[in-house]
Amino acid sequence: MMDRKIKFAVVGCGHIGKRHAEMISRNAESELVALVDVKEKSQLGIENYDAEFFNSLDELLASDLEIDVINIATPNGFHASQGMKVLDSGRHLVIEKPMALTKNDAEQLIFRGLRKHKQVFCVMQNRYSPPSVWLKDLLESGKLGKIYMVQINCYWNRDDRYYKPDSWHGDKELDGGTLFTQFSHFIDLMYWYFGDITNIQAKFEDFNHQKLTGFEDSGFVSFDFINGGMGCLNYSTSVWNKNLESSITVIAENGSLKVGGQYMNEVEYCHIKDYEMPELAPTNPGNDYGAYKGSAANHHYIIENVVDVLKGRNTITTNALEGMKVVDIIERIYQLKK
Repeated sequence: MMDRKIKFAVVGCGHIGKRHAEMISRNAESELVALVDVKEKSQLGIENYDAEFFNSLDELLASDLEIDVINIATPNGFHASQGMKVLDSGRHLVIEKPMALTKNDAEQLIFRGLRKHKQVFCVMQNRYSPPSVWLKDLLESGKLGKIYMVQINCYWNRDDRYYKPDSWHGDKELDGGTLFTQFSHFIDLMYWYFGDITNIQAKFEDFNHQKLTGFEDSGFVSFDFINGGMGCLNYSTSVWNKNLESSITVIAENGSLKVGGQYMNEVEYCHIKDYEMPELAPTNPGNDYGAYKGSAANHHYIIENVVDVLKGRNTITTNALEGMKVVDIIERIYQLKK
């Protein structure tokens, strides 16, 4: 693979699948060879891509097309089973978040990847934003000292412009829940920064989504970090009209900080002993889906990382073990639902 383009196929041509296709097309060392979706090609807005089109993953795998990597960007409930088929076919796998809806399924994917000697890349693009990289470096430097308290707030708008009757969003089996679809990025960041959690307590409510989803729209979750300190995650998709914030506040021995904004895209407060805040590069804007907004648009970093890993130039930025831990944490939180 060192001296040729890496050939990608993308399964699922919704907002995120098209984002994958676009970033593959823009990467000089990648080639988009196939797109897959259950809908008719004419309905998908993918006419710009010079790639073969298939109506199912099975159809794609039955073809004799040369493919190195298959990206899964389908409804959450399909990720594990489709990921297994990709690995069984002998291709590397890029899997959108969440990699599965149960820890057991995520473990099976990791095991299959190891057995087949294929890489499993999980999509957790919030790690690439400048404030995220800055906070990770700051924590690893030890300048903050002991971590006392961490508060993560995710207050978004997801109303009937998002939860449409013909969509998989909101379906218990295909979506999995608010933490899986909306806020798993932030649980990934929490795990990346502070490690695993224990002593979880949680309270859930469904304020204004009873007719739109099969699960809660809001929750308060509190816990202890195994590495020390305590934390809480407060989340809601009930915010009126537009997103309010995604933020993380850290109270530590030698200082305090808050990363906030709609997409955790700005450092709002930083006061740390013997430390001067550096100038950070600007964050990419949030994904714009018209009526609603998503996380920062960092998918190009994922494709770059896949190419670098397969060409032997780098290691995986978001490996499957970390993807599994995010699923494990969400599953343990949801086990507390009455």
